[in-house]
Amino acid sequence: MWGRTSLVIISSVLAALLATAHGSGRATGNGFVGTRGSQFVMKGRPFYFNGFNAYWLMYMASDLSTRDKVTDTFGQASKYGMNVARTWAFSDGGNRALQTSPGVYNEDMFKGLDFVVSEAKKYGIYLILSLVNNWESFGGKKQYVQWARDHGQFLNNDDEFFTNPVVKGYYKNHVKAVLTRVNSITGVAYKDDPTILAWELINEPRCQSDISGKTIQVNLRPPPPPPPHTHTSNIIKYLLSRDCPSGKGRSHIVYIGHEFDFR
Repeated sequence: MWGRTSLVIISSVLAALLATAHGSGRATGNGFVGTRGSQFVMKGRPFYFNGFNAYWLMYMASDLSTRDKVTDTFGQASKYGMNVARTWAFSDGGNRALQTSPGVYNEDMFKGLDFVVSEAKKYGIYLILSLVNNWESFGGKKQYVQWARDHGQFLNNDDEFFTNPVVKGYYKNHVKAVLTRVNSITGVAYKDDPTILAWELINEPRCQSDISGKTIQVNLRPPPPPPPHTHTSNIIKYLLSRDCPSGKGRSHIVYIGHEFDFR
């Protein structure tokens, strides 16, 4: 059941994740995966991964008639020594949406994602949760831009997802909704759950209107000190502030989501 493409994707994602990770740069004793130099660590020891890509887990879990496919998938993955899965924590607008409109959520879909996180924990599998799509499938940045247009914003193209304050506000609200979600099965908030290995800001980000990569870097990466004028709109800084409000102790790894590194 494990296609070669899925295995290559997750290997590439984890390699890029290690190269571009932000957040938990220290090992903790509470089960969170972190980084130490060029290595993943968990409870002070090297963490080695073998994983797969399965974007559809939330969809299968949200329907009771197909939920067992999620359990079977994790069971087989564990049997073959896999310990990381990458999946969507988004579906924006359209059929069976998680977020039906800005800040409005389908509880059945969220409960499906709750089940995914709960089952992953049972089978010792860590999750990379992606928060939005670059592409039109499942809504993506195109849907966010359209929502802003519907509320009076004049936007030239979908790349304004990265710069328009209204669109960025919608996205930040989604980040907050996911991180502060209390799992209906486990009772643990996502931001406190070590089952989640990392947050992926966007699946395969592209900004065709700025091929230099600067738009993505400025708006997704933490700004280098000291320029204070960019930090308030910076997505990683915002996410980490929600993931670990005190700024101390553990936090999840945060990964931009591209297949290569702009540095």
